[in-house]
Order: sequence, then C-alpha cells, then structure tokens
Amino acid sequence: MPTLMLTPRYSEDSQILWRVATRLGWEVERLVNWRLSDKLKSASEPVLYLEALMAEAIAQQLGVSLINPSDDWLTTLPEEYRKRWIYLTTLQEIRRYSREEITSRSPITAFMKPPNDKSFPARVYSATDLPTDYSADTPVLVSEIVEWDKEFRCFILNRCLKTFSVYLRNGELQSENNFTHTKEEEFEVRNFIQTILSDNRVEIPSATVIDVGVIKGRGWAVVEQNAAWGAGLYGCNPTQVLQVLRYAVVRL
Repeated sequence: MPTLMLTPRYSEDSQILWRVATRLGWEVERLVNWRLSDKLKSASEPVLYLEALMAEAIAQQLGVSLINPSDDWLTTLPEEYRKRWIYLTTLQEIRRYSREEITSRSPITAFMKPPNDKSFPARVYSATDLPTDYSADTPVLVSEIVEWDKEFRCFILNRCLKTFSVYLRNGELQSENNFTHTKEEEFEVRNFIQTILSDNRVEIPSATVIDVGVIKGRGWAVVEQNAAWGAGLYGCNPTQVLQVLRYAVVRL
C-alpha cells in the first residue's frame, strides 16, 4: 500500500492530496521534522510530496532516488519546442560575461533561473543586479526574454499526459477562475504535449511535470520541466497527480 508523506507545511495542495489519498485507502503521514521514524523508513511504497531540501533528506533515509529533470533539459530541446534561445551556465560565468559587457557598454539583460530548485528567484536580471549570495558554481539557465500569453501545467507518467490545467494568463495566476480552460485550449494543449511526448529526440523521465504555453507572436512552446514530487497542483486532477507521484521516486 502506498504511504503518502506530506510536507509539514499545511498548504492547500498538500491538504487536497491528503484527502484524496485517504479516500483511495492510502496511508498518509504529515511529517513534523526531517527525521523519519523506523516505521516510516520501512514503508513498502513511499510517495513523497515535499519541498526540495526536505525531499532530498527524506529520500536518503528511505533509500530512494528522486526523479528530477536534468539541468540542461531545456537547452537540449529541439528549437521548435523552445522557440527562444536558452543556455546553461553558472553564476561565475554570468558575472564574467557581465563585466565584459559593462566594459563594452552593452550590459546583459536576460531571464535567469536555477534549473531545478528555488535557490534564487527566477526573473529578468541585468548585469548590475545578479544574485550575490550564492556560490560561484551555482547553475543558471539564461534565456531570451519573451512574453507568455498563457501557461499550462502537465503531469506526465510514462510519456502519457495524465492531467493538466492552465495556471497563468498574461502573468496572472488563475486561481480565482478555478484554473478553467476552454475546449479549444484543451485540444491545443493535448496536441502540443503529445507531439513532444511522441518525439524520440526528447528525453522525458518516467514521472514528471512539463509546463507548456503560448509565447506571444511565436506560438506553443515548452516553459520548463519540474520534478513531480514538489510541483504545485494548480487545479490539476489530484487523483491523477497521485498516480504520477507514486512513480516519482525509485528504489536504489
């Protein structure tokens, strides 16, 4: 029987998953700290829904590996799925480029984010306001500044779309609209994501989250990939989300 281990933080998403998992007959444990009891360490089928640092610590105690996208996944996507330039580097290299470009009076301005965590805020940075409180080798995705018309979260299991929802329109969270979408949007999302999932050039973990959307003036593109075990629901079907989470860790 699966045992869902939830973040100590009582978020709306964790509460939703707790209720649905209980109805499915799963064991559910709300963790109170980073140290597991002997009982939880022996859980036959642990399912995690946790923040990144805690997830790593809990996974180590359980003897499981978290399924994460590779740092360079976005950069390796075929251009027709990205529709913008993007590359992987480090804070040290960005600072070096910035010094050179300031000297040439052409300072860098780009959208920057950590590949797979929240170590620093994802946003547009210029050469004069780069993150400073992080190690020089911190990986950074640097991409062209584009404007997204709308963005959708897609939970994926074994290259199949299990559930999706719209989470942003013109940069505004869609919680007040209950994350609703039109039938036309559903057709377009399913068509675009299926094209990606069917493309053998694209490496996709067995359980993951892929965000897609529409870039103004360019069309459908991939926003990013996220680890399923820590991704927000944004109105996605929680029963289907749990089926993805169930395979988001693997035994070592």
